[in-house]
Order: sequence, then structure tokens, then C-alpha cells
Amino acid sequence: MTGEHGEEFGRLWRAELFVITKRPGQAAGGGGVGTLTDMRRERVLDVLQGETEQLAGAMSGLPEPDWDRPTACTPWRVRDLLAHVRVVLAWLPEMLAAEAPEHAEVSATAYYRPDDRFAPETNARRIKLAQDHAAARVSGDALVEDFTATWQRVDQLCRAEPPDRVVRTRHGDLMLLTEFLRTRVVEVAVHGLDLASALDRRPWLTGPAAELVTELLVGPNGLAPLGDLGWDRVTFLRKATGRAPIDDAESERINRLGLRWLTLR
Repeated sequence: MTGEHGEEFGRLWRAELFVITKRPGQAAGGGGVGTLTDMRRERVLDVLQGETEQLAGAMSGLPEPDWDRPTACTPWRVRDLLAHVRVVLAWLPEMLAAEAPEHAEVSATAYYRPDDRFAPETNARRIKLAQDHAAARVSGDALVEDFTATWQRVDQLCRAEPPDRVVRTRHGDLMLLTEFLRTRVVEVAVHGLDLASALDRRPWLTGPAAELVTELLVGPNGLAPLGDLGWDRVTFLRKATGRAPIDDAESERINRLGLRWLTLR
């Protein structure tokens, strides 16, 4: 990746998204819980459902050798990366079973702030958890079946919650459930791009998921100028998340347009 913006705006750090942001009137790493929290829960769940169904469909019937292909999320193979996406959804039942906090403090964007959740030892545990889950399944089809059952349970539980439901994440963040679900859309959508690349497939990213993730990255005021870059949504997401390079000419256009998006590392 070349150019100042290539380093600033897109780096893949292992398999996780790492967002650093500062909103007007918000301290760096602060909550910013007002960010797009008017988004309806049903809409986010519908987007997540559509993206998970696309992912499950794409992985169904995959020949066993393909499950051992390497991914850009080193050291994970295809089977490990799907297991990771399953794991990040599977946190929700336990979160919903716990007592609901009284108020939210952290938005979807601030969820990815830099702290010990991305420390080397934490990342090592994250990697091993996915690998162990994948190893416990006897086949790729068993992984897909487990992924599908997990998502369906999560969807059912989340739709039964009140609109203002607050949850505590495993990192201790107090978030509106709707905001936390937005981070799950990011995980499923972006790692879906990783899996498509590993399998030499065309991306199966859905339009609603691309729109939701793009809005999370640039904010509602940054959507219009994106059209001047000449990128479709898949290209933007790949470049903004470090999965495709940003060259000097593109960096210059980004500067000229005054675009800033959240840094994913």
C-alpha cells in the first residue's frame, strides 16, 4: 500500500477490525452513543440475516480441500475464519441472558477503540478460539450447519428484546443492542470478503450490508463524496479496510474531497 492515506486508512491487523475515531464533542475513545442510534433494530437484524444467509449459502457444499485454503487473516484457514464469524455471533445469547444495564455508553464506532482488547495476548486467544471451534467440527458442512443454527438462535433472541435493550459486551462495553448488532454486520460482511478472496469467488456482499458498513465507516455526511472516487461499495470496503491498496493518485483525490473515514487496522 502506498501513499499517506494508504497507511492511515487501511491496515489489516490479524482478523479483527480496529477502529479509532473522534467525533465532534467526543473525547478520543469515548462513547458517542448518539451515533446513528435511531437505526431500527429490525432493519439491522434484516441486514444481518441477509448477509449471514449469503455467507452460509456460499460456504454450503464447499469441497473439503477448499476449507484448508489460507486466508488473508493469517494464520486462519477458511474453516477457521468461518468459525471466527460464528464465535462473534455466539457471544449474544450469553449477553442477552445477563441483566440489562441501565444505560448505554459506547457506540458501534467506539466499540473498536484501541485498548487491551487488541493486545497480542487477547488476539492470540481470539485466534485459538476460532481454530479450536473449527477443529471440533468433523467437516465443512458441519461448520456451516453450526453457523446457521447459531445465527438463527441469535436472530430469534434479538427480535424478542425491547428497542432500548442495553447489553454488556465481553469487553465490558455498555451498548445498545442495535449498536452491537451493527458491529456484527461489519464482522460478517468484511470477513465474507476475505472468504470470497480465499476461495477465488466473486464477493457475495449484499447491498444493504455494504450500505450499513459504509455508513459506519464514513458517517452519514461522508456518503455523497464517495461517488466522486469512482469506487463501487465492494472496492471502497476493500480499500478502507486494508484489503486493497490505495495508490498516490487515490490518496490525492481523498485529500481533495476532504474525506475521512474510520481507521481499520
